[in-house]
Amino acid sequence: MLASEDIPENDPWWFRQPISGNAVTSELDKPTQRAAFRQIRDSYVDGLTAQDRSLAFSKIPSPLAKFLAPGKIVAGYVAKGSEVDPAAILAQAHALGCDLALPHVTSKSAPMRFLRWSPDDDLVPGAFGLLQPAETAPECKPDIVLVPMLAYDDRLIRLGQGAGHYDRALSVLDHSIAIGLAWSVQFASALASDIWDVPLDAVLTEKSWITL
Repeated sequence: MLASEDIPENDPWWFRQPISGNAVTSELDKPTQRAAFRQIRDSYVDGLTAQDRSLAFSKIPSPLAKFLAPGKIVAGYVAKGSEVDPAAILAQAHALGCDLALPHVTSKSAPMRFLRWSPDDDLVPGAFGLLQPAETAPECKPDIVLVPMLAYDDRLIRLGQGAGHYDRALSVLDHSIAIGLAWSVQFASALASDIWDVPLDAVLTEKSWITL
C-alpha cells in the first residue's frame, strides 16, 4: 500500500488508509459479502451531504493525473445509487485531451465492450438499468479503466456485482491500467476471491490513493 510518506505534499486532502477494514471476513461467501458491503456503502453515502458527495472526487490526485496524457482513452461508467460517480474525473480527463469511453452491456453472459463516448453524446438505457452509449458507437480498448465496486482488500482484489463483466474485460486488456473507485468504508481486511478475479492496479477513495 502507499505509505503516508509517499503522499504528495501538494495533495493535502490525502489521509492514511485505515489499517483495519470492515468486519466482513473472507470466510463469508461472495453473495454474503456483497449484501454486507452494499449496506455499508449505502449507509455511508446516505450520511453525506450533496456537497460532500460532489466534492469528494472533484480533484484528480497527482498519481492519477500522470496517466492522463492527450490521446489516452479513459473508460468510466455511469454511477448508480451509492457508487462513486466518476463524472468529475472524466470531465477533467477530457479537458486534458483524453478520449472517453463507457461500458456497453447486453446481458449477464455476453462480454462487456467499451464504446467511445463524449460528454455531448446521448446515452441509452441498457441491461440492468445501465445508461450506456448506443451500440453503434465505435468500440475501443481503453488505456485507463475506472472501475466501480462494492469492496476491495489489501491485495486490491475487487468485489463486484457478481456478473463478472469487469474481470472478463480486464483479463484481455493486458496494457490497460485498472483503477478502482470506492468510498473509504468499502475497504475489507480480506475478501473471498476466485482464481479469475483480476486485481486492480490502484484504488482511489475520497481519502487515499492506494497501490501495492
